[in-house]
Amino acid sequence: MRSRGRRYPDRRLRFVQTGKVRVQTRVLVTRVIGDCRGCGRKNCFGNVNVFGGDRLVRGCLHCDFRTEVWLPPIRKKVIYLDQFFFSHAFHGREPRFIEAAKRIRAVADQQLLAAPYSSIHETETLLYSGRDELEEFIKDASRGVEFSPSYRVKRTQIVRAFRAWLAGEPAGYVLKERDAIKGKLQEWEGYFRIDVGRIRNDPDDLRDRKQRAVDGLIDVFDSWRAGSESTFEQDLAAEYAAAATGLVDLYVDYVNRIGSGDVDAYLYAPVDSEIVASLMRGLPDQQSAPDRLRRCCEFLQSDHFKNTPRTLLSARLYASLRDLVKHGAYVNREKARKRISGIFFDIDHIATYAPYCDAIILDKAMAELVTHRGVELGKRFPLRVFSLNNWDELLAWLDEIEAGAGDEHKAALAAIHA
Repeated sequence: MRSRGRRYPDRRLRFVQTGKVRVQTRVLVTRVIGDCRGCGRKNCFGNVNVFGGDRLVRGCLHCDFRTEVWLPPIRKKVIYLDQFFFSHAFHGREPRFIEAAKRIRAVADQQLLAAPYSSIHETETLLYSGRDELEEFIKDASRGVEFSPSYRVKRTQIVRAFRAWLAGEPAGYVLKERDAIKGKLQEWEGYFRIDVGRIRNDPDDLRDRKQRAVDGLIDVFDSWRAGSESTFEQDLAAEYAAAATGLVDLYVDYVNRIGSGDVDAYLYAPVDSEIVASLMRGLPDQQSAPDRLRRCCEFLQSDHFKNTPRTLLSARLYASLRDLVKHGAYVNREKARKRISGIFFDIDHIATYAPYCDAIILDKAMAELVTHRGVELGKRFPLRVFSLNNWDELLAWLDEIEAGAGDEHKAALAAIHA
């Protein structure tokens, strides 16, 4: 039996007989493909499952005869689908969105594409009728691939940047797929997916909080217009400063609550209050707590912090939104409420996950925001931005992915789905 993980030099599919083992075992044959060469029985031999992400195991329902099919390396594209797409495909029932959803699912079924889902997706589904169908589509298109929670991605990026800052390394942030995507994306998938349910929030409460947050943002628009003399760079600097101050304030509040004997702080403090605590633990114990906090504050003013993708995009998105408002956008309050009803979710999604994707689908308002001169998402990171403004390009991109599947990939897919 070949050692696990070994690949053949010519990278073609190879069938390897594993031989008999001493312990008699029975396997669940998922797809019967023919007769068993081991025991000679009819219609009892077939695919069991994909193991290790690179080999398809086949076995017999009656004996312990096994074979393995080694699968070639795989490279899946990653697309992010936001609430705009889901709303129109599953709530509005618009034909072009339904067709795009079918195409995305078809390309994902060929193991050429993944649309990872996140805890934010699951929260958003609560706001829609037909949420069970929507959630099923999200998880089917994801092929079981899941984004890490946004707070964890944020903390991972900041901690890694802090270590680079301490070591005197360059300020540019190097993206790593594992920072945002759970498990191993670039592996062949098997036949089974384990779906673990989560505790769901109250939809009415979520909808109410979402609307109040948007109304609060629109209330701020007037003050942004009044402060129109500030430059974009000044507004961006203010966003970076607010992000740094917010992290420090959360940490200080957490420490004060603990110091006052508030035991609930251990359980209910905001998750971001742990970020500065993580940075503090990365400094020598010999330093006093005030000195360590001072070092953390120095880092939070550095380019290393500003260049973490989530910090960079979040600051630039809000600074660009302010720039649009100051130049006449969103003057009508009711129209503004409709256009940016999901803006906090959207900015959180984009800032957290877009850098790890090959493409993202947005509504026109968010597409305008991410292509603003202050963001330039598609230039800053190697991904495609799709909206109704270039819908044909989305479909063409999906066609390109399918057309790019090589013979090895097609043969492996045929073996898995035999």
